[in-house]
Amino acid sequence: MRLLVTGYQTWDLGIFNDKDPRLKVIREAIKKDLQRFLENGLEWLIFTGQLGFEYWVMEVALSLKSSYNLQLACIFPFDTHGQNWNEQNKEKLEHFKRLDFVKAAFSRYENPGQFRDYHQFLIDHTDGAYVFYDSEQETKLKYLFEKLQTQKNYELNLLTFERLNEVAENFSDFDR
Repeated sequence: MRLLVTGYQTWDLGIFNDKDPRLKVIREAIKKDLQRFLENGLEWLIFTGQLGFEYWVMEVALSLKSSYNLQLACIFPFDTHGQNWNEQNKEKLEHFKRLDFVKAAFSRYENPGQFRDYHQFLIDHTDGAYVFYDSEQETKLKYLFEKLQTQKNYELNLLTFERLNEVAENFSDFDR
């Protein structure tokens, strides 16, 4: 199974520091979800190179990789992805660039239709998606999320704020 990973970015959640206490809960939820996906046949995680949820999933997936037969890919929208980021974020971008498979869909931005084509390409080459999104907290991710919901035979796995609250309630169960 190949899962597209997408979701909120750091600024969507107001998380601007890697030591934000909310990240422990988010990472624990991701770990539980990834372990479940792996037990059900997950072989590939496909990223788009965004900071936030995608980066946190990548971190957790890399920590699980030695125990599972898991491959990680990043398909950037453009070769120039992240070129205007600050140095700290560019360091994180380098982690995406070191995954098992890395390509860009387009060499450079030319028109808005490229995003539609890019999203369709990602959907066509995955069996489902792992998405951190809640329609109550809309962002530009809304358009891709709506497209994902209309796909036939496409598994949509959601991480929601409600699920994070459940994980947080069991915080004492975490490995410290």
